[in-house]
Amino acid sequence: MINEGFLNPMPRVVAHRGDSKHFPENTIEAFLSAVKMGVDVIETDVHLSKDNVVVIWHDETLDRNTNGSGRIEDHVVDELIEFDAGYTFSKDGGKTFPFRNKGVKLCTLEEALTKCPNQRFNVDLKTKDLKIVDEFIKVVRAHNAEDRVCCASFHLENLLAIRKAAPDILTSVTTKEVLPLLLKQKLGILPKKLATRRIIFQVPVAQGIIKVITPRFVKMMHKRDAIIMVWTINDENEMIRLFKMGVDSIMTDDPKTVIKVANELNLR
Repeated sequence: MINEGFLNPMPRVVAHRGDSKHFPENTIEAFLSAVKMGVDVIETDVHLSKDNVVVIWHDETLDRNTNGSGRIEDHVVDELIEFDAGYTFSKDGGKTFPFRNKGVKLCTLEEALTKCPNQRFNVDLKTKDLKIVDEFIKVVRAHNAEDRVCCASFHLENLLAIRKAAPDILTSVTTKEVLPLLLKQKLGILPKKLATRRIIFQVPVAQGIIKVITPRFVKMMHKRDAIIMVWTINDENEMIRLFKMGVDSIMTDDPKTVIKVANELNLR
């Protein structure tokens, strides 16, 4: 049976990689700031290290955000935590680096669930190797976090494996699943029921020239009990427009502003 605790109360504010506006993304520091701020969900990303530990990080490599280089998956976790995860963070275009050499490290999913024990997480499985599915489930089970985690991935194989092995853990739908539904919606041939599981869309406002989020899309998908999360929105006027259109959640690099907007619209 699917556990829908993640959706109760309905999450409105999804902090993209934590409080990534003020702290190095996907670090404990960014997560703890987001928790203190009162976000509903923290969105994050995970890879599987060489020694099969679920490690939080967005990129395939270390190069963009640390003083290291190379693929996450080519390092054991003891090597990964030696890199400076605050090395390149800057608020002024590279003039200063306030978190460099301050002890900001990569963290594991286990550490995030432990240090943020009441926080909901949306976790994107980046590693394509299906071993990440088993290790992810182990960590979630060990922390009894089934009701506060939603799993996402651009790799459909990962989601299919999660749904089979752990049907009580919520998953979003990925691109290969969204496109046929979007096409049917635009053609007016959506079935009355979308799937045996509750559909959670995590989508941009538009994909290329195709508008995804429209009043009709929201109305039709809500009629079929779907949840609509939109990413990544940092403009206040756009936040207001989308919430008034009826979207359920907004993923953002600026959670403080989404909290303000959601509160002003009496959504929280």
